[in-house]
Amino acid sequence: MFNQTDQMPVIRRIAIVGSGMAGLSAALLLQEQNHEVTIFEKSRGPGGRMAAKRVAGSSVDIGAQYFTIRNPAFSAFLNRYAEGSFRPWPGRFGYQATSGQWEPFPQETRYVGVPRMTAITRGLSTAADVQAQTRIDSLVRHGQQWLLNDTGGESYGPFDAVIVTAPPAQARDLFSNSTLTALSDQMQRHVSHIQPCWATAVYFRQALEQPYDGMRCQNPILDWIANNTSKPGRDDSGQWWVLHATPQWSREHENTSADKVSVGMVEAFEKVTGVTVCPEDWISHRWLYAKSSPTEQPGFRWYGDQRIGLAGDWLSGGRVEGAFNSASGLVAHMLAD
Repeated sequence: MFNQTDQMPVIRRIAIVGSGMAGLSAALLLQEQNHEVTIFEKSRGPGGRMAAKRVAGSSVDIGAQYFTIRNPAFSAFLNRYAEGSFRPWPGRFGYQATSGQWEPFPQETRYVGVPRMTAITRGLSTAADVQAQTRIDSLVRHGQQWLLNDTGGESYGPFDAVIVTAPPAQARDLFSNSTLTALSDQMQRHVSHIQPCWATAVYFRQALEQPYDGMRCQNPILDWIANNTSKPGRDDSGQWWVLHATPQWSREHENTSADKVSVGMVEAFEKVTGVTVCPEDWISHRWLYAKSSPTEQPGFRWYGDQRIGLAGDWLSGGRVEGAFNSASGLVAHMLAD
C-alpha cells in the first residue's frame, strides 16, 4: 500500500458510463483489483449493441449477430463471469463476391448468446453494480474527484476516476456539457467514423430454404442477412430472419419512417434470396451508432491528469471482442499509471 498525496491520489472509486461489453468488462476487471465500481446505464438493462427485441413467443438479435474469440484472456473472462450464457453457432455462412457469386466464409467458430445475445451481458452484470435508467448528463470536478449528474437532477459520487464507454457522439456531448472542451473537440473527429444501421427482423410461418444462415451481401440496401432461428437455444415457431442495411443506405434513410424502411429492406431481401413469400410480421430498429469504419485504432484513451478514460469497440476494431480488448487495455494502463 502506498500513501495518498495531493500529487498522486489513490484511485479507489470508479464510475463507468455505459454497460455494454466494454463497460462491464472494465468494471469486472477493476473489481478483481479491489476497486469499487459503479456503472451508469441510460437504458433499462445492460447490453449496448448486444441487443435483442422481444417478439411473440421469442426474441431476435437486432444488434451484434455473433462474436469470435481470438484472445485467450477474453475466453477466460467469459467462462468466469458468463459461463453457460453463450454457445457456438453451427450455421452456414457465405458472402457474395463482386461478381455476384456466393462463396462460403472461412472456417471460424462463431458464438452467440443463449437464448439471446443479451444473455451474455446480463450474465456479466450479475457481478457488477449497474445503476440502470440513469442517463449521465455531465461531470463536475469536486477537488481531485468527480461528481456525475444525471438528466433528472440527481448527483452521484464523488469518484476518483471516470470511464466513458458510450459511442463518440454521446461522449462528445457529455464532455461538452462538462466544459471539458479539449476532450469534446478530440471526440469530434471520431464521430463521423461511426456508421448507422437500420435493422429489420422478419417472420415467416414456414421455414425458408436458403443455402446459408448468415449472408454478407453485395446489395445497395442490404449488408447482412441472418437466419436468427438457426442459432442455438432459439425455440421459434416458424422462422425469424434479421436484415441489416448498409451504412450508406441507413444514413440516407436516417429520418425515414420505420414502416417505409421495412418495406424497402424486405424488397431487397426478396431480391437477394429469391424468396417470394411475404413475411407474416416484422419489426425495425434504427442504430445511430452501429459500428466503426476503419480508422486509427489506439485501443483506448486514458487522460491521467483528469482521471478520465475512454473504452469501446470503436477504439479497437469494432468487434465484440474488441470491446473487451479495449477495456482490458485501459484497465491495465490505469493500474500501471
